[in-house]
Amino acid sequence: MLAGTTLAAAAAAAGCSEGSGAGDKDVARIAVSPAGGGALVRPDGTIAVQSSNGTIEDVTVLSGGTPVEGALSADRTHWRSRWTLDPGQTYTVNATAVGRDGRSRSAASRFAVAKVSRTAKVDLEAPYDRETVGIGIPIILRFRGKVGDRAAVERALEVRADRPVEGAWHWFEGEEGSEAVFRTREYWPAHTSVRFQAHLSGVSTAKDVYGGKNYTVNFKIGDSHISRAGEDSHKMVVKVNGRKARTIPTSMGRGGERKYTTTNGTHLTMEKGSPVTMTSEGDGCGPGCPGYYSETVYSAVRISDSGEYVHSAPWSVGEQGNTNVSHGCVNISPSNAKWFYGLAYRGDPVTVTGSDRPLEPDNGWGYWQMKWNDWVKGSALKRSVTTGPHADASTLSAESGRGTAPTAPRADGGH
Repeated sequence: MLAGTTLAAAAAAAGCSEGSGAGDKDVARIAVSPAGGGALVRPDGTIAVQSSNGTIEDVTVLSGGTPVEGALSADRTHWRSRWTLDPGQTYTVNATAVGRDGRSRSAASRFAVAKVSRTAKVDLEAPYDRETVGIGIPIILRFRGKVGDRAAVERALEVRADRPVEGAWHWFEGEEGSEAVFRTREYWPAHTSVRFQAHLSGVSTAKDVYGGKNYTVNFKIGDSHISRAGEDSHKMVVKVNGRKARTIPTSMGRGGERKYTTTNGTHLTMEKGSPVTMTSEGDGCGPGCPGYYSETVYSAVRISDSGEYVHSAPWSVGEQGNTNVSHGCVNISPSNAKWFYGLAYRGDPVTVTGSDRPLEPDNGWGYWQMKWNDWVKGSALKRSVTTGPHADASTLSAESGRGTAPTAPRADGGH
């Protein structure tokens, strides 16, 4: 809950400019809200400046000496802060307007924002700051707890890139909390520079819970790596920047049981590990269980949460290219695995064909399995956004009307 004394709403009585005659229609009148005073302001409020009988010439807002972003209306009569307010901070506002008489009038405000006692716990799963990633990479925010006002959170998420790319947020719910995922409509263009900012400080995420800080991540899309592995053709074709780089013999899931069938569809590479210990214990088959296995593998690239990797399998080299014998993974030779491991970024697409077990959209990063229209429907704002170098995704979507550290490999994979 909010800490401190009684709070003033953001729409509290505004401070007016000095010397503004109410009967003079040529003299600028300028007002700032919140007006300041002793009462604390809610962090999920906004700062507003309004002018009548003139236009706003300048607005300067500082929080702890740091400038605060805002947007001016097209007719220059309204200014509003873009993001919510930082809990526990003091803000100063200075604004100037020019009246029809050509004279300037000013107004000022100084106010404090209430502290909060509970803050949202957020993990940024992907991408990492300054990471080079694959063309399919999503932006993934995991909230440890349910998000009540998804729309408020989504409005606080800003994606910029050095070229326009259409994308959308989609929400997933799990046992541990809510997940917001940004996916592009088509793959990111290779070599795109992207900046993601989550302006979550002060955003109400649940009853009496607020965002405690902001996040900024700069990442780069690397070369285009697209792999296509055929369960029936027993080979994986890897293309780099549109050109075939290597055809790799494979042995995939042997079938017979669902857990031994490689999932069909577009996966993304999620993480790499060498070595990784793969065991059947994740399927409830421990030591002494018929079919129990525990295998140490090398050059392993994870492609799902159901235990699938592309990895080195020297024991099945004889079957690679002709027979499926694995527990669900994509087996390749040690030399091919070492090459693929060195090539892969997180977020590279790996499409599996020929299997009768579909990859679920929430299995790992199976987000490309969902049709675009269905993906957009999962946005709290029900619209897509277009990234660009000079405008944030939330602003563009409104105008267009279109609608932490790497994790260790889980030891539940089949080999």
